[in-house]
Amino acid sequence: MSQIDVELITEPTAKEFLIDYKEQKRNNNVPELKSQGHFILPDYKLTRQRKAFKIMKHTYLTKHYKSYVAFDSDNGHTLWMKNFGSLTEAVFWLETGLEIGDTDTRSTYKDWKEKHNDEVQVLKDQLSLLKKKRNKKRIPLDHAN
Repeated sequence: MSQIDVELITEPTAKEFLIDYKEQKRNNNVPELKSQGHFILPDYKLTRQRKAFKIMKHTYLTKHYKSYVAFDSDNGHTLWMKNFGSLTEAVFWLETGLEIGDTDTRSTYKDWKEKHNDEVQVLKDQLSLLKKKRNKKRIPLDHAN
């Protein structure tokens, strides 16, 4: 079993990725991103909107329960981003580069899921711990006054 190379990130970090990629793309022919690797932002989704007479495309991060945004900047030059409905699907895309319906001669989504079930479960446990920490920091409305 191989170790999954995926890191869970927060919303400010994801915004930094988007800003860095946009600046690098604008200023350099061959962009060099600050951070490289595979990242997943939980409970958000990418929203793309065209503005200014549909010339400019803007990308936003919007809160969306049980949605995941996968960021792949492994080569250091391009930031690939994609929305997913499950954590397992996002990790599969980051690790293999394939969609669930894609057929590969070596393996399928079902085979990959069975092989990497333990590693994905570790990521799910990390995610639940992050959510518990975040909920502890929030103050109930009754005690806010």
